[in-house]
Amino acid sequence: MTNTDHTPPAQPVSPSEIPDAAIAMINADGTVAAWTQAAEQLVGYSAAEVVGRSAAHVLSPPEEARRVLLFADQCRAQSGWSGTAAVRHRDGHTLRMSLRVSLLWGRNAGTRWLVSVTDIGALSSGPANGPVRESLLAHAPIGIVVYDPQLRCTWVNDAMEHHDGTPRDRRFGRRIKDSLPAMEAEALEVVMRQVLQSGTTMVHEYRAWPPSDGRREHAFSASFFCLQDADGAAMGVCSMTVDATGNRRARERLAILSEASTRIGSTLDVMQTGQELAELAVPLLADHVVVDLVDSVPFGLEPAARIGTTSGRRPVLRRAGVASIDQGVLESPALREEVIHVPPASSFAAVLGTGRSHLEPVLDTHAGPWVDHDPTRAQKVRDSGVHSLMVVPIRARRCVLGLAVFGRSKEPTPFQEDDLLLAEELVTRAALCLDNALQYARERTAALTLQRDLLPHHVQGGAAVEVASRYVPADMDHGVGGDWFDVIELSGARVALVVGDVVGHGINAAATMGRLRTAVRTLADLDLPPDELLAHLDDTVRWLNDEDGDVADHVPAIVGATCLYAIYDPVTRRCTLARAGHPPPLIVDAQGRVTVPDLPAGAPLGLGLGLVPFESVELDLPEGSVLAFYSDGLIESRDEDIDVGLRRLGAALAQPGASLEDLCSRAMKTLPARASADDVTLLLARTRALKPAQVASWDLPNDLVTVPTARHLAVRQLRQWGLEPLVTPVESIVSELVTNAIRHGGGPSRLRLIRHRVLTCEVSDTTTGQPRSRHPRTLDEHGRGLYLVARLSRRWGSRSAADGKVVWAEHDLPSTAGAA
Repeated sequence: MTNTDHTPPAQPVSPSEIPDAAIAMINADGTVAAWTQAAEQLVGYSAAEVVGRSAAHVLSPPEEARRVLLFADQCRAQSGWSGTAAVRHRDGHTLRMSLRVSLLWGRNAGTRWLVSVTDIGALSSGPANGPVRESLLAHAPIGIVVYDPQLRCTWVNDAMEHHDGTPRDRRFGRRIKDSLPAMEAEALEVVMRQVLQSGTTMVHEYRAWPPSDGRREHAFSASFFCLQDADGAAMGVCSMTVDATGNRRARERLAILSEASTRIGSTLDVMQTGQELAELAVPLLADHVVVDLVDSVPFGLEPAARIGTTSGRRPVLRRAGVASIDQGVLESPALREEVIHVPPASSFAAVLGTGRSHLEPVLDTHAGPWVDHDPTRAQKVRDSGVHSLMVVPIRARRCVLGLAVFGRSKEPTPFQEDDLLLAEELVTRAALCLDNALQYARERTAALTLQRDLLPHHVQGGAAVEVASRYVPADMDHGVGGDWFDVIELSGARVALVVGDVVGHGINAAATMGRLRTAVRTLADLDLPPDELLAHLDDTVRWLNDEDGDVADHVPAIVGATCLYAIYDPVTRRCTLARAGHPPPLIVDAQGRVTVPDLPAGAPLGLGLGLVPFESVELDLPEGSVLAFYSDGLIESRDEDIDVGLRRLGAALAQPGASLEDLCSRAMKTLPARASADDVTLLLARTRALKPAQVASWDLPNDLVTVPTARHLAVRQLRQWGLEPLVTPVESIVSELVTNAIRHGGGPSRLRLIRHRVLTCEVSDTTTGQPRSRHPRTLDEHGRGLYLVARLSRRWGSRSAADGKVVWAEHDLPSTAGAA
């Protein structure tokens, strides 16, 4: 951090940061002049065994003596050396060391060498965040001073002058107080005396203003080593000083980035993410920050890869985040969520167009595009005192999502390149969160669109039931689910009611729901009983799972699903139901009494548990009864038992005389205030009953002579109903259906006419074989009956019955036919 106002105080140096380098001072002739305890611990030689002897003889294998001489010449030519080298331990084994050789100057241009050796193995296994250790590895400049027991300077290297500005000739024979302020010098001398007394290595950190950078205070870390003579007595102190400002700044920046990982992207709201980025950067990096997103991003739409101005239209952004040390500075001219028009010739437009950051260390708001294109903003910036600016593009997957603008006013230090790197890293983390939110929004929008397209847009129950429905998608955290419902009109004025739920969320669940809804409609068109339909649907789900399982690394689209299927007949007022793992319906009578029918649960679809067949149950329902079909999202809660949800739903529906729309609204109000983790589906159906006068039926003997009688009975009934225009086509339909029943059936048949929204003609017999339409050849005498029925009716078909089958045909009533 360059902002000293916000720089945290120096942290105490932990023991793990104290360098474990072995220090040796060597005379110009190569003999060891001084030794340290750390050196003894590292290579095994005591001071008595080393001091006064040749360093090459002691620390290198004999066979490498020639190489050592060459190495010494290289050090003299380069005034030092750093790298890795092999050093012989006292017991004979070789250590791989990080070696640094520094040239020291004494009085009268005398020279010595200071060798610092560090075990690379220890470095790789121990902490690597110590300032001296980092500097040794990075070959950073190290200021070295050797003091005598009276703490007077005797030897120094050239790098020390860069730290405190004191030339070496003015340092010899003087104490440290001649180079540093009295307070810092006194603290350092206290440490050096402790080192002389204990012989151990110590570290002390202090602050100073180096002459090379008078704009800011630097943090220095000094390590002190006790130098021993041949008798092991203390002969002086060696001080190794490094500028730890960069390391401190790096630690502070790592702390900022660590905080960013927890504070940015807490939600999937792109506007909130922009605000979190702005609030994090102030005051840690900047005094003022604004975050502007491309106008389409808050609506879940991905912008183009580059936002140019070749069309002459200004790029349009929307303000997502605002933060400042003085909030009044940024309250106008643009507040959060307001639209921002970017001047075409500004640095903002350039960043949007190129996708590259812009650094303006010294901001000039008195000339250029600031004044020409946006004088209001230029004046606002002048008033705020912002003098340095960074504009960073928010990029994700090669798309520019917006801009983050960082400004400084109170902090006098201009932004530098390392500030821009930190800003780019923060923006990159925010961009990842924004991109995740965009992808989620796109997937959720696609799933919602697909689900709404697949669900029925308008349900109607014909003459059988009055219906109303509600569907509420899951919340943002859990995505769209696989709930569906449907109302399917069947033959004979009957209606099928269905509700189902696919396990899982997202677009796969929505697509699977569409496949199952289509399958149910196809099976319903075959007029199968509920238990048989669920059995076929279970086979379909397992087939889909097996099909997906054949593809390598492909997760099955359907893990499981539940379904409730019912058929209601308004003629008999009987309802036949079956369910596959779905919650049972609620039945509310005309007086508001709520009951739950005893309906076998059945196994969920697609789980391979279909060995136990599904069971259907028949119920007599008085006219005006309300059937409530729902998904588990309406009654289940993590905080309550499912029975509590059922009772709550039943209480909401127990309102005699209320409209179905009102009942749906009351049921939705029973949902908890927090967002649901699952879709919520509700389908209400109030039963109707056909009057006896709307139905006519006759039993017919199994004899072809009854065909004219059947025609006569049908014609007479049509005239009683006032449907004379239908006499001719219905007479022909009855003749063909009765004839087929007598010829191909095995017993008496029955003719029934039902007048509701259409006219239905049904002929039942005792055989189970289903009729099949044929294409007769020119000379064939038979096979044209069903073809004629199909031409004369709006639709026809057959269904199984308890004692045989029913063949039926529908014809529009005169008013409907005329309108068509």
